[in-house]
Amino acid sequence: MKISVVVPAFNEERLLLGTLAALPDAMRVVEERGWSWELIVCDNNSTDRTAALARGFGAKVVFEPVNQISRARNRGAAHASGDWLVFVDADSRLSPELMREAADAIDAGCLAGGATVDFETRDPAVRSWLLLWNATSRLMKWAAGSFIFCEAGAFCEAGGFSEALYAGEEIELFGRLKRLARREGRRIVILHRHPLRTSDRKARLYSWREHFAFLFKALSSGGRSLRRREDCSVWYDGRR
Repeated sequence: MKISVVVPAFNEERLLLGTLAALPDAMRVVEERGWSWELIVCDNNSTDRTAALARGFGAKVVFEPVNQISRARNRGAAHASGDWLVFVDADSRLSPELMREAADAIDAGCLAGGATVDFETRDPAVRSWLLLWNATSRLMKWAAGSFIFCEAGAFCEAGGFSEALYAGEEIELFGRLKRLARREGRRIVILHRHPLRTSDRKARLYSWREHFAFLFKALSSGGRSLRRREDCSVWYDGRR
C-alpha cells in the first residue's frame, strides 16, 4: 500500500513548513503498517518562496499556473503514484492520531473520508461556527477540504475536484463519492475523535460581514457564484 500526500499551496511560505514538518510523525503510523508514502506539493502559481521551501523539505513539487484550489489538488493528484490520496491544506497539521484513524478506516474498507476540524481560537462566535460545521460534516458526510483521504481509483472514477468551482468543491466531490460508495456497498467516513488542527486565519483576516456576503451570494444564486472567482474573494484575494 502506498499513500500519496498532496498539499496544494499558494503563497504559503509562512505556514507551509509547519504543515510539512508535522507529516513525518503522522506518516510513521503508515510506515509501521508496512505502507509507503510520498509527498507532493502543488505550487499554485505562488509569488513567494513556497516552491523553494517545499523542495528544501524534500517534497516533489509540481506547478499549476491557474490559481484555483480544485486545479491545484487535481494537478497534485495527477502526479501521485499512491493507492490512496491524502489531501492536506498548507495551513493544517496532520497528527499521528488522526492518521491512525484514517489508516484504520482504510483497512476497514471505506472509500473516502475526512475529519472534523479545530482552531486554536477561543472566540465564542468562531467556536459556535465550528460546532455547526462539524455537526453538518458528520451528518451529511461532507469532508472539509483541509483534510480528505480517498482511494485513488475512486477519485479518478468520480472525476476529481470540479474545476468549474472556485469554492465548495469538496462538498460537490463528496456528493459524487457518496453515490459511488453506495453503488459499491462501501462507506464514506468523517472522523471526529482527533480533529484536524487548521489555521483560523480566515476568521481573523476577514470580517463577519465579508463571510456573510459570500454565503448569502452563494445561497441566493443557487451556487452559481461559486463558479466565479470574483465572487469567491475570501478564498482568492491572497490575504495571509
